[in-house]
Amino acid sequence: MSDNRTTHIDEYLPIQGLLYFDEQLKYVISKPKIMPLKSLTLEKLETLQNEAQEKLKQQEKLGIDFQSTE
Repeated sequence: MSDNRTTHIDEYLPIQGLLYFDEQLKYVISKPKIMPLKSLTLEKLETLQNEAQEKLKQQEKLGIDFQSTE
């Protein structure tokens, strides 16, 4: 004869009172997020500024004067 008995425990949920649940938090390490060094608006402003400076240099080479003509 072998004793292959299993014990069965019934669940008990109280109708009144407090029910506690102990949760253990574990840390999840995620990959670092790559952030742009410059924002898109800053890059757009820099390109506009560079284009304006290039146009100014080209006009200075051609001899166009921006001062008021009287």
